[in-house]
Amino acid sequence: MSKKVKPYKNSDLSKKEQVTKMFDTISKEYDGLNRVISFGIDIKWRKKVVSLIAEQQPETILDIATGTGDLAINLVETKASKIIGLDISSGMLDVGRQKIAKKNLTDTIELVLGDSEKLPFDNNTFDAITVAFGVRNFENLNKGLSEILRVLKPNGAFVILETSVPTKTPFKQGYNVYTKGIMPLIGKLFSKDKMAYSYLSESASVFPYGEALNNILLEIGFINAKALPQTFGVATIYTATKH
Repeated sequence: MSKKVKPYKNSDLSKKEQVTKMFDTISKEYDGLNRVISFGIDIKWRKKVVSLIAEQQPETILDIATGTGDLAINLVETKASKIIGLDISSGMLDVGRQKIAKKNLTDTIELVLGDSEKLPFDNNTFDAITVAFGVRNFENLNKGLSEILRVLKPNGAFVILETSVPTKTPFKQGYNVYTKGIMPLIGKLFSKDKMAYSYLSESASVFPYGEALNNILLEIGFINAKALPQTFGVATIYTATKH
């Protein structure tokens, strides 16, 4: 199990409450800063997730930790008839609803305020479930993954996109310099929340990745868990399914 990192070290709030507060605070600046911090490469990673999901030809998709709805919007390309984006931050969802309305996608995409560890859906509801840069924010990783397994249909596709740590030189050293020094500095200069981007960096560095996360997925009850490193290992796409 990963070390529990919280956004605000001097707060008595739970991790879940702190993460909600953090994302509500940075919701209006999140998309722009995300593009800057990732050099826009996150767009390419999301396209890969969409292509993996599209192969399954799903009718219903759940995008957990949808944030401002970037991946949910991208998933329209799969031709799914219904896409639900769920997030714990009402601020992020408000930004997402504006984006969805501008693209005339309100008939296809519904954004729902909810907790990934208490999903408001029946068992075996979705053909596919995605989480992009969200699982490391779960307060209880096993509980969140168990809920995902519960609402995923048998043979359904589960795809995670998450940051990871490069293992090869010089990418490992460059990653450490960037995420521990430069990325928090960008956040402090341009974000309303001076702690947010330090948290996002630190939480990424201690979160289980690669084989470690695959093993957790298998322990929860998923099958066929695979890790697909992206861009020298700074992110990884995980695929799994359900019996």
